[in-house]
Amino acid sequence: MKGSDLLRIVDEMQHQKNIEREIIFAGIESALQLAAEKKFGEGAGVIVNIDRDTGDIVAKRGEDSLDPAEFGRIAAQSAKNVMIQKIREAECSSVFNEYQAMKGDLVHGAVTRADGGACIVNLGKTESILPRGEQIPGETHHMNERIKAVILEVKKQGHRVKIVLSRTHPDFVRRLFEGEIPEIKERTIEIKAIAREAGYRAKIAVSSVDMKVDCVGACVGVRGSRIKNIVDELGGERIDIVRWNESLQVMIPNALQPAAIDEVFLYPRMGRAIVLVKEDQLSLAIGRRGQNVRLASKLVGWDIEIMTMDELNESIDRAENWFSQIPGITPELVEMFITEGFMSYVDITFIEPADLSELGAIPVELAAEIVQFAEDAAERLEREPPPEEPAEDESAGRTLAATLPETETVPSEEASTEAGEAPVAEESAPVETAAEENPVAEETPPEPTIVSENPVENTDTPHVPTEEPPPH
Repeated sequence: MKGSDLLRIVDEMQHQKNIEREIIFAGIESALQLAAEKKFGEGAGVIVNIDRDTGDIVAKRGEDSLDPAEFGRIAAQSAKNVMIQKIREAECSSVFNEYQAMKGDLVHGAVTRADGGACIVNLGKTESILPRGEQIPGETHHMNERIKAVILEVKKQGHRVKIVLSRTHPDFVRRLFEGEIPEIKERTIEIKAIAREAGYRAKIAVSSVDMKVDCVGACVGVRGSRIKNIVDELGGERIDIVRWNESLQVMIPNALQPAAIDEVFLYPRMGRAIVLVKEDQLSLAIGRRGQNVRLASKLVGWDIEIMTMDELNESIDRAENWFSQIPGITPELVEMFITEGFMSYVDITFIEPADLSELGAIPVELAAEIVQFAEDAAERLEREPPPEEPAEDESAGRTLAATLPETETVPSEEASTEAGEAPVAEESAPVETAAEENPVAEETPPEPTIVSENPVENTDTPHVPTEEPPPH
């Protein structure tokens, strides 16, 4: 083979496979070296080099020059197999490096086939997989459909590269906003945080670098014109856009919109926030199956507990009663626990004895005994059967957001209703009624029992009617 022909082949492979020229030259040299060793033996001292400028192959055995054509057919076939393997490895590494750098980016592709709910998507240079668990609940994809997704994971499997896509990851919403909102792409508006339950609801916190630009209004657009394409791409998923604030006293009420918040208590040591609301705002703040408070908790990164003032007082009284039973504890230490946000024995178990000793100005031995007592008491309370709790509508959602389930299956009728509504975000955060947020509130209360105003005192004696006189 002429050197010019070899250079042309190398250049074509570099262009088509995106492989560096040096890797291709090294692969050809290794293949020819193997062919020479098969012909003359491993200890023959044959050296093969390729001139990178001219493409000429120089093979020497000691001081003697060799013609590669003399290596033989079997040696040439072995060299071909080695060269193909080297090129495949280089191609695999090239694809891996390219898509590894694109991790989290938005890509487009066509569905080539569906296998057990998962979709194989052709990205052009290679194929990727969109697992069923990374698809938006309720959506189905068909052959040749073009879809958008973000690259979730890139890993090597032998000589192949496995690329996993996702349409449920929060970064998918982020990339859609960057593509639809020019101010976000230009970095005038910044997305600070995203919390999402794919297919149902998402909360996005945004802030503006330019004080003249309304970050919420710019994302929504006039009558929701800008966000409409995003909502359609997400299958009607509801999106709440809230204004970011560094102060949690302001950010937490923003995150819990559309509920009206009375007061926020922050406990940094526990990473907990207790939010007080009025009774009529309780179901709205909690959301359907705890969804609103759960997403707000993810958005701000704190555990959020929704309470009324009466419930907060009851929690404090219960905690004081529990803590006063700890041997060796003082009223000042009980008050310190309440002030720091400790509301149960379980909360005390999360603090180290050394930290408790420093916090309460008590000996380390006493702090260790307190923590040990709290651990034993928490286990004992966990084993005991729980007392009768009030009805679901009185207690649903009052626990910490961290203890709520991540996602819950919505009945098919509700899912189809939500998907059919195709909600569009308003300039301010969308407002829901308490009935919409908490389906428990929609239940019809039982009929009241009617009590007579003049009850009969002796109900044991049957009433005997008097006989009427016969008519004259």
